[in-house]
Amino acid sequence: MRKWSSAGLSLMRAGRTPGASRTVGAMDKDQILERVVRFYLESSDFNGIPAWQLMQEYQQTNDVLKGILRELIESGSVAANFGDRHPNPHIRALPDEPIERQSEKISETEAPGYCVYPTKRALERFVDQSTYTGRPFTLELALGEPQLAFRTFDLSVLEVYRNDPRYTYTTDDISGSISVHDRHYESEEMRSSDKVLLQSFGFAYDAELNRAVAVFLRYLADLSAEHQGIWQARLISNGYRLHPDYYRSSILGEWYERRSLFQAFIEELKLINEMSAAMGRSSLFRNAFEDRPREFAFLIRPTLKEFNSFVHLLDKMMSENINLAFFRGDVPLEEEEIRSDGKVVVKTKGSIAVLDEWLRKMYRTPEPEPLEETLQTFRKVRKLRQKPAHSVNDDAFGQQFAQRQRMLMVEAYNAVRTLRMIFEKHPLATGVKVDEDLRKGLIWSY
Repeated sequence: MRKWSSAGLSLMRAGRTPGASRTVGAMDKDQILERVVRFYLESSDFNGIPAWQLMQEYQQTNDVLKGILRELIESGSVAANFGDRHPNPHIRALPDEPIERQSEKISETEAPGYCVYPTKRALERFVDQSTYTGRPFTLELALGEPQLAFRTFDLSVLEVYRNDPRYTYTTDDISGSISVHDRHYESEEMRSSDKVLLQSFGFAYDAELNRAVAVFLRYLADLSAEHQGIWQARLISNGYRLHPDYYRSSILGEWYERRSLFQAFIEELKLINEMSAAMGRSSLFRNAFEDRPREFAFLIRPTLKEFNSFVHLLDKMMSENINLAFFRGDVPLEEEEIRSDGKVVVKTKGSIAVLDEWLRKMYRTPEPEPLEETLQTFRKVRKLRQKPAHSVNDDAFGQQFAQRQRMLMVEAYNAVRTLRMIFEKHPLATGVKVDEDLRKGLIWSY
């Protein structure tokens, strides 16, 4: 049971126990306020008490209760939630409505189907903050913050979970979740404080499109004290806005409007391979990476080392992923080379060179710029990968690496999308269905 502060106890009247039945004459504002506060703090999820329950407990009519609640609302002590802004009135999902609007709704409502909450002003008098030592986010809810208020954190906080094999870490670049693998959850070797669940997290951006992790208080409050401390240490200032599709899905309850850049990239690889099969050929890419690598995402830590690691992975998904068997019969896969000693040796051509030669032979277009840009991007990624492989560099930290990754990924996506559009023009590939969002390029680039 949560403790009450001494200030809160001083409001309690001798011989009156909140929740017991009352006669009409015994019912007053202080008793109602005490009951509302106690219900809120002792409920499982900082819930509001239903108005009908207050009527039953105090044996009052709807009109009498409405009159008392209207006075408490206008004094700034309680707030009424009618469930018309969020479908569940039993949780304070959003900030309280203006006092004037609440008072109007109380007067207009015919049935007691709403819930009543203590305000921040009232809770400051009742809550013993020492009860929540080590649980700063739970304390925020106890003091009346909305459950869908979000806090933003440095992206590096996700490393704790992404890099620990005991956790299941999933994300689609817009939202994600963290849980413990069953075998570890049931194991005594894992501390109970580490057996945490983060039902949902999302991403947010500042004016320069720098990313941060965004988590609603309702999920942060469920973390153990130890993990609330981990997240609090990575808390960053406000000024961030939720990703549009995370807001749309989490607050409005609507579907995403677009795909993430990384997911769209993988879907383009898959489409190209489907079109390759329709053309009667081997797949252009050996692996469509339907089981998406964890690291194929926006950088969690913007460092030179992380950027180089991402480039390495991206090249493995692009030029190193090209299947030379696709080109057999159209262009030679080998070439002769005269060495300095005059001997002729046969060498396998590079995958990008073969792709270049095949496209120029098989595809004709009056607008060659997109094709040139595609091949240039494949070469750019390969060159970026080779550069750190042959040199020793000190690591460095800076948002410029996150910006470079975003720009490079946009170029890479455009490259594979252009390839898909070229393959789509083949007479045998026209039957492969392309999602309308991909066709229109409706992709989130951040």
